[in-house]
Amino acid sequence: MSEKTTQSIAIVGAGIAGATAALGLRDAGFDVTLYSDKPRSALRDEVPPTGVAVLFGRSRDWDAEVIEDLYSIGNTTGISTRLYSGAGDERARVLEFNPDYNYVSQSVDVRLRADDRIGRFLDGGGKFEVTSVDVEALDGIAAGHDATFVATGKGGLASLFEVDRDRTHYDEPQRRLLQVTLQGVEHSPEAFAYRNRDGAQNAIFNLDAENGEVYLGPFQHKDAGATWSFIVFAKPEGAWASKFDAVNDAASARAAIIDIFAEYFPEDAPVVAQLQNIESDPYSWLKGAVTPTVRKPVATTSGGHVVAGLGDTVISVDPVAGQGAQGALIQASELVKAAKEHAGQPFTEEWLTEQFEKYWELRGRAAVEVTRLYLGDPDYATHLELSFPAAAVNANVASALFGLLSDPNPLLTLESRDDVLAFIGAVSGESADDVLGRFAPAGEFSAAEPVGAPA
Repeated sequence: MSEKTTQSIAIVGAGIAGATAALGLRDAGFDVTLYSDKPRSALRDEVPPTGVAVLFGRSRDWDAEVIEDLYSIGNTTGISTRLYSGAGDERARVLEFNPDYNYVSQSVDVRLRADDRIGRFLDGGGKFEVTSVDVEALDGIAAGHDATFVATGKGGLASLFEVDRDRTHYDEPQRRLLQVTLQGVEHSPEAFAYRNRDGAQNAIFNLDAENGEVYLGPFQHKDAGATWSFIVFAKPEGAWASKFDAVNDAASARAAIIDIFAEYFPEDAPVVAQLQNIESDPYSWLKGAVTPTVRKPVATTSGGHVVAGLGDTVISVDPVAGQGAQGALIQASELVKAAKEHAGQPFTEEWLTEQFEKYWELRGRAAVEVTRLYLGDPDYATHLELSFPAAAVNANVASALFGLLSDPNPLLTLESRDDVLAFIGAVSGESADDVLGRFAPAGEFSAAEPVGAPA
């Protein structure tokens, strides 16, 4: 630990962003108090996980600057992707690809990640205060600390921070979301082997042009260990969204998942149907919707005290591209390094804004844009029209496409059709026209054997 400073820092919100920043700043020598509206035990065992929170590649390097990797379950090295279009008799199997990431991703229960960080924080002398913090209480907290950071997520105190209209592209959710964690199929080479050459080393991503997307991947649950986490991204106008209306507990969340796979992804349905709820965790599910929003990074309390936002409080993205938790961890890691260099000097509005702008250029802007890409935003229609067929033909293109989840910045250089074609040519090592010229619709997909069928 660095030599302790006399400066005190308050972190309001003890989720993954707040717990990471608190631990890192405490290790950097600051006197840190972490505020939570729930006791530590409730944060771990009485709330749902706030997303699947996959860390794709590079974000794990930033995270390791704050805390070493504590987990061995939930690691994947590739993703099996399939695209379907149409409905009924017109439904078509369009394309598929199964690239290596060329990095390792990791999916661990955010409740476990946060709890481990809180434990390390407390062991090192950090202070943990359980209290409900509203805008009035925040003013008092900010008055008593040299710096105050708000990491309470998308709701609550986030409204204190002005929406940045120049950086916010939507005024309503682009997907309705349903998440559930299930168990009953081992993480083994045989798991989903009919479509994954590496079994549980690969995640699954199914796209339906009419209705949305489904992610399914190996997961480390906080208690049950090796499990499978699903998240369904339903287009509000599609057929899946209405299936969420009846979901009110873990069992009905599982039922909705089973129903979607049976009707829309029958190739996977026999395996998915074997998965069961985690009876010991009634909070193993979540539904909702996110309006992707970027807010100004600094706000002022009623008493004139400056506070800064962290994580989803200031950059809230749809989870379809997995950028939320990654961004929070990267922002926290960069803040810790900057604060350590700045120790002993005032944490002014100008300094706090400067740190956010550095993060925006480093990762934030690209994270917002890659999320728009995976949402199928019309601004990226050309990118999708070219990159997905190319990925189905060339493994290097497929790897590069999912490489954007680890490092989304290359997307910012692809501004035109010619840029995308040049990108395809560069990563494939051949003419983009030659790559695209070899594309043909998939027609059929390999399927799991029905339960009870002979081997």
